[in-house]
This record gives sequence, structure tokens and C-alpha cells, in this order.
Amino acid sequence: MIYTVTFNPSLDYVLTVKDFTVGVVNRTSHERLFPGGKGINVSMVLKNLGCESTALGYVAGFTGKEIVRLLNEKEIHTDFIALEEGMSRINVKLKAEKETEINATGPCITEKDTDRLYKKLNKLNPGDILVLAGSIPGSMPDSIYSDIMEYLKDRQLQIVVDATGELLMKVLSYHPFLIKPNHHELEEIFGKKITNRQEAVQYAKILQEKGAKNVLVSMAGEGAVLVTETGEEYQAKAPAGQVINSVGAGDSMVAGFLYGYSKNKDYKEAFRYGLCTGSASAFSEELAQKRDVEALVKESVKVR
Repeated sequence: MIYTVTFNPSLDYVLTVKDFTVGVVNRTSHERLFPGGKGINVSMVLKNLGCESTALGYVAGFTGKEIVRLLNEKEIHTDFIALEEGMSRINVKLKAEKETEINATGPCITEKDTDRLYKKLNKLNPGDILVLAGSIPGSMPDSIYSDIMEYLKDRQLQIVVDATGELLMKVLSYHPFLIKPNHHELEEIFGKKITNRQEAVQYAKILQEKGAKNVLVSMAGEGAVLVTETGEEYQAKAPAGQVINSVGAGDSMVAGFLYGYSKNKDYKEAFRYGLCTGSASAFSEELAQKRDVEALVKESVKVR
């Protein structure tokens, strides 16, 4: 079973405004509301691909109830912890001549609330996959992902971490099954400009030397690279297509990788599905659908 954890989920309110002008009343031409958060995105894409998962994390207030309702409407299993105070975030995504995002802070998560999550994680079985994805509220320590991995270190789980900065670096010594930085995040970690896939491979190997088993690096239109625990290196250009919405593309890549890996434990196949699923989301207004992913896979993306 696959479990995803989103510490700070949101309702994403996407507004399209033609000729947006600061300081006056603007009218939308189109608007959408959907549940957001990196772990939640992974669960939604897995569902679209026909793969079940359970979404864990924290919700609060009327917005939290709506997040759960929308996920249940999509027939996604949820087991969120309802916080007693605060409200889950509403993040505003303004699509105009220039895209603008306003992300809220989210509710406070206490030590007591963290203990409640550990009790849920105790239910995981050997061989299960746990996805820790996204940012955390300011009320939590930046060691929370590594704390969870320390707690679960003897449970024989496959843990995926999609995070940035210290959240990511602190988990490496616990040998996560997969990490998925993008090339900008690699640049921030190493203080170096990364201009091509071969350079990304070099820095991915350093993260592997620090403990990660498999390192998948997304590079937007440049494609992606994967270095595996069994010594393979894979690279591929992104499939051709028009980018419509890049939000959730990285999360979709994680979901696609896990879906592809679940077929026959083949890393090349997992990489191909990861790249095509991320691209399918980028080429759509919403998250990737299976038919679009399979269409891109059939185009025989050249993996080398």
C-alpha cells in the first residue's frame, strides 16, 4: 500500500484574470477550486493512474473539511488528523499576464498532534511505500521528516521524500528509497549552476553518496535524470508538448515513477512513466490522466 503525508494541505483557488491591474477591481474569466499539497497531488495522480493510496496529514476548520470532501469525492482514501484550532490554507493562484501565487501559512501543529501521526504510521506494514512531500508549517521542526524516518527505521518501508533544503538533507543518512529534487533545488543545495542533464547526474550521485538509494531529478523542459541504487543512470528529454500548467508536475512525476515501478520493479520503466506523467500534468489544466500518460509512453520517449 502507498501512503502519502501532507503536513500543510490547502484548497488551491485558481483565478484567471485578463488584463490584471493592481489597485482596481478585477473580474475573473475562469476559476477553479481543488485540494492541493504535494502529497495530496501524488495521491490524486495515483488514483488517476488506477493505483490506490491513502492520504495522511493534517486538516483544520471548514477548509480542512472541504479538502477531505473533495478527495473522498474522487474516491481517494483519506485518514487525516483533524486539528482543534485554525484552518487549512487557501492558496490563491492568479493566472494573468504574469502568474502570481499567494500561499497562506496554515494551522499550528503541536507535539501532541505529531504523536497522533506516529500512531497512524504504526499501522504501516513491511513493504509499504510512504511518501513525505512538501513544506511544513513554521510550528514544526525542520527535522520532522528525519524524525519520522528514525521512528520507522526498523519497519522495512520504502520511503520517498520530495522536499527542499534541510528537510531533504537531514533524511539522507536514513537511506530513503527515492528523493526527487528539481534542478533548481540542486542548485540551491550545492551553490552551483546546473545547465544540462549530465551535470544533474553528477550532483544526483553526490546525494546518493550521502545516503539516498535512488535520485530522480526533474528539469522542466530539459527532461529528467535518474541514478539508481543498482548503478544505472538514465536520462531523457521531456516529451514534446505545450506547457499549460506546471503546478503539480513534479508531484505527478513521483506518482508516475511509483506507478511504473509497481509494474515489475524496473527502474527504467519507472523513470519513463515518471517523466511522461509529469509532462502529462504540465500539458493539462489539471493533473495527469492515465490516457494522456499512456499516449506519451507510446511515443517511445528515448531513455538512455
